[in-house]
Amino acid sequence: MGKIKNFFTKNRAVTVTNYQMVTDESNGFFGWNGNLYHSDIVRAAIRPKVRAIGKTVAKHIRKGVNGTDINPNVFMRFLLEEPNPLMTMQMLLEKTITQLELNNNAFIYIDRDENDMPKQLIPITPYGVEIIKDTVNRLYYKFQLGNGRTVIFNHADVIHLRKDFNANEFFGEGNGQALTSTMEVVNTTDQGIIKAIKNSNIIKWLLKFNQTLRPEDLRKQTKQFVNDFLSSESESVGAAATDSKMEATQVQPTDYVPNEKQMERATERIYSFFNTNEKIIQSKYSENEWIAYYESVVEPDIIQLSQEFTRKLFTRNERSYGNSIIFESSNLSFASMQTKLNLVQFVDRGILNPNEVREILNYAPTPEGDQYIRRLDTRPTTE
Repeated sequence: MGKIKNFFTKNRAVTVTNYQMVTDESNGFFGWNGNLYHSDIVRAAIRPKVRAIGKTVAKHIRKGVNGTDINPNVFMRFLLEEPNPLMTMQMLLEKTITQLELNNNAFIYIDRDENDMPKQLIPITPYGVEIIKDTVNRLYYKFQLGNGRTVIFNHADVIHLRKDFNANEFFGEGNGQALTSTMEVVNTTDQGIIKAIKNSNIIKWLLKFNQTLRPEDLRKQTKQFVNDFLSSESESVGAAATDSKMEATQVQPTDYVPNEKQMERATERIYSFFNTNEKIIQSKYSENEWIAYYESVVEPDIIQLSQEFTRKLFTRNERSYGNSIIFESSNLSFASMQTKLNLVQFVDRGILNPNEVREILNYAPTPEGDQYIRRLDTRPTTE
């Protein structure tokens, strides 16, 4: 993905703070002896949000005195379509939002050319992160990567997304302490079910012989007992008989099997932690339920993406000329057909153009569809 440049200074660096990431190698900081992303419940909880944000479209917007231009710079448009040779913007967003949900922190490195123009966007999945500051208060990110390498990047070259941004000056609060107890309950429940299933297939009868037998004779007598009294094809009609040579004792299982309510409660707590529910996860939501989820969970991160990409990809001077990055998404794509058909009122009032409505309906654009139109009885009052 190109050469990764390290930025540092000859001045003496001072460590300010650090953050331990949850990675996919089971070495995170969770006491339930597992990895957060390895849990099927956690993965199901974050997947709807990850997929929804992955479908957003990144656009370069330039607002000037002559109006608004969409993707005026071909160089920037290609960067937002193919941020690096290994992935499209959809893939980059899904990987980044997955990291954000697991760690409440996500990082994208901006690789710049010799003219300081961004040429690649590379998502970083580190084991640990440190913020270091030199003697003139310049900030750097120090990443510990999975291959053992340590890289240091200028603060201005890293897009840093955060959630649960509270006590720490630089990082969002981790999920470790909040989820440890719940994940222990889920893990214990799963292990109890597994053990109960295994124990249902192990020893149910203990045979005690009152004489010394060779090992092969013990196996032969045991097999005979199973065939005569425990086999589904046995003719014993539920009764067993032994002589003085052998005593048969039934082994009663004593293993604890978690009940269904405990499992549902633990799962519900995890769903609530990630601001989701069963309907969203299983795609059984109504139009209003999706819109509520979108506006409360998905949209805030889309706004953060737009602001951070704008802040790091453009200088202040470039932003003063109206340059910005937006991540465009429509929650109307999940609306009912009746709601979509009512969008014709937005077209004849100049709020949406025909191609924007066709996009919501999953139709291809038309050559004249980008023109905004109005009914004659909805002209501006100045006319």
